Amino acid sequence: MRDLSLIIPVYRNEASLPDLLAALRDLDRQLGDRLEVVFVVDGSPDRCFEILRERLPVQPFSATLVLLSRNFGSFAAVRAGLAQATGRFFAVMAADLQEPPELVEQMFAALQSQPVDVVVGVRSARDDPALQRWQANLFWAAYRRWVVPEMPPGGVDVFACNQAFRAALLALEERRSSLIAQLFWLGFRRIELPYERRARAHGESAWTWRKKLSYLADSVFAFTDLPIRALLLAGSAGVLVASVVGLLAVFGRLMGWIVVPGYAMTMVAILFFGALNLLSLGIVGSYAWRAYENTKQRPQALVLSVQRFVDQGGRSDD
Repeated sequence: MRDLSLIIPVYRNEASLPDLLAALRDLDRQLGDRLEVVFVVDGSPDRCFEILRERLPVQPFSATLVLLSRNFGSFAAVRAGLAQATGRFFAVMAADLQEPPELVEQMFAALQSQPVDVVVGVRSARDDPALQRWQANLFWAAYRRWVVPEMPPGGVDVFACNQAFRAALLALEERRSSLIAQLFWLGFRRIELPYERRARAHGESAWTWRKKLSYLADSVFAFTDLPIRALLLAGSAGVLVASVVGLLAVFGRLMGWIVVPGYAMTMVAILFFGALNLLSLGIVGSYAWRAYENTKQRPQALVLSVQRFVDQGGRSDD
């Protein structure tokens, strides 16, 4: 019975696919031939889809190959894979093998042997260059400070869950949100499994600083009112400063200390409050845009095709 479903988003991973398939064959043997693997090709510009379509029919594990119509992002790809999976337990793993496949086995074992609904992999160490480690630590420190205080210091990239948790996760139809933050927002019974992240063997990470900042902004606007509170604080401080300066100007005028109204003071006040108004409009507009995005009710990803490969050769296309 193939009741253990593993979802793998694929994007620019052509070079790592041979090693990935070999690791999955070993993992399937260790799991007692119970593994179903759902590959989600997220609009990858290389030959990932063609290679998987060619090699999956001869693999010993059951597989589903999902092709999205374009690149919708890794979180949308994970959700699409979860929707196509048919097992009793579900896990998510990256295609670059930086997370060890043994971790998937441990997460499945925890779900089956312990009273938990979701298991998250926590990086206890990472075999990355020093600059990348510093950037990652800075990013996740900001994430813990502003978005999810319960987030582990090293962040979360992989998780596993049961059917109840998957149903609750797929029921969240938020756009421009964070799947990882949703794991913690949902609650349920959760445990953490530490692991050491491996060095990347093939290619370069697509997780650029631009994507990190966009992800952090989406998470902040989706899960906290911190920008609004910061704006209220800045506005209150600005009003207080302006009031004090105004009183001092009136007092100085009455005492004869100020003969000609100051041009510099006028310009400083105009520029300060003009910039504050623009900042206010930008923050409020960000919330309004995200609310508008959710009212459109567009799907988070469009599936172009689904192909299922069952135990060395059996195949059906949807």
